[in-house]
Amino acid sequence: MPKEKELVFGHKNPDTDAVSAAIAYSYLQNKLGYNTEAVALGEPNLETKFVYDHFNVKYPRIISAINGEVKKVMLVDHNEEQQSVSDIRDVEVTHVVDHHRIANFETKLPLYYRAEPVGCVSTIIWEMYLEDEIEIPSQIAAIMASSIISDTLLLKSPTTTEVDRDALKSLSETAGIDYESYGLEMLKAGTNLDSKTTQELIDMDAKSFDMNGTNVRVAQVNTVDVNDTLKREDDFVNDIKAENDKNGYGLFVLLITNILTSDTTGIIIGTDDAVAKFETALNTKVSDNKAALPGVVSRKKQVVPPLTEQFD
Repeated sequence: MPKEKELVFGHKNPDTDAVSAAIAYSYLQNKLGYNTEAVALGEPNLETKFVYDHFNVKYPRIISAINGEVKKVMLVDHNEEQQSVSDIRDVEVTHVVDHHRIANFETKLPLYYRAEPVGCVSTIIWEMYLEDEIEIPSQIAAIMASSIISDTLLLKSPTTTEVDRDALKSLSETAGIDYESYGLEMLKAGTNLDSKTTQELIDMDAKSFDMNGTNVRVAQVNTVDVNDTLKREDDFVNDIKAENDKNGYGLFVLLITNILTSDTTGIIIGTDDAVAKFETALNTKVSDNKAALPGVVSRKKQVVPPLTEQFD
């Protein structure tokens, strides 16, 4: 008797890893006897579109809710409810593969849960392919390698581990790519921001976090010229203030990261108390809504943990 169908997906506002991990994990699970389909919770960003066009990979079907389509789902690259599909509480989560903190997550039934402190969830899935002795198709290897490049900023992020390095080397060999030259081209493709409105940019790679009752939104855009991006600073500020009013964010942090220098300028808007907590957490000073964050490139490791500690 065939197994009941399950959907596999990453977080809202998906990045390269969220979508590619869903595809890679769905393929692996199907090889292991499950009946799954990889889907996405949003349109591809510039970088992801470049990756999928480059390797001629079809982008998954986009959904915003389960709407009774299936009773069970598998999550990759996230676990927090506010980052998942809108009706996640209406379905059973049977599997989670993640590399983020665990927060606001609970299930009624036992499940398979795998989390490792590595730079990219595709790295964990690469390990699982090896453990189950399943061959990785070259196209899937290519998008998994792209995910590691994206999440670790070509192995420069402080989240990078030796396992990530091993995974990227192995996947690149399977895909037949030179990850250094391809990786730089890929990262630069994701920094062409001129075609996007400031509203689109603050939504493109943004995640919400419940920090001890305060709703905190942290968005990130990558660029090769921070000053050029900041030419639209007034528009960013106006859009962020509108988002705070609309969604009740106590703090909104926009990280504008230079992928060449591994430095970030932040636009920080929120209540006086929340902004003060940000200053303490990141050891910086917010002036005219901006803060210098030298050496900061990782939301997951360098921003969210110290912020969470301050709010707790």
